[in-house]
Amino acid sequence: MTECDGERGAPAAVAEAVAAAAARSLGTGPAPPDDHPAQAGARRLETDPDTVERDLMKLVLTIVELLRQLMERTALHRVDQGDLSEQQEERIGMTLMILNERMTELCDRYDLTMDDLNLDLGPLGSLLPQSGA
Repeated sequence: MTECDGERGAPAAVAEAVAAAAARSLGTGPAPPDDHPAQAGARRLETDPDTVERDLMKLVLTIVELLRQLMERTALHRVDQGDLSEQQEERIGMTLMILNERMTELCDRYDLTMDDLNLDLGPLGSLLPQSGA
């Protein structure tokens, strides 16, 4: 264990678990060894040229969906607290509805479902709340 690992402890292990779960979910992993070993620490990803665009879009949409859900929760909290005017509430609601529509369109375009965007983080559970939760 390095000094840095000792200082961070569990968060470093959590970060490694998240990275491993993302690699499993996206179907990426270290490439098999070749005749020319890479420099220490460098790794190649095994990617399928036919699915790389879809896999990249899956990752991007996962991040966007996470941010959308966080914005929605923040907006609901601010509405509950009475921090927003009626006009601001209307604008935020309309913006979130439009973003949700765009997410649905992009998922349809790349043949993804919202469940496809939910990364399994192993012992930490799933990245996004389960549908209907």
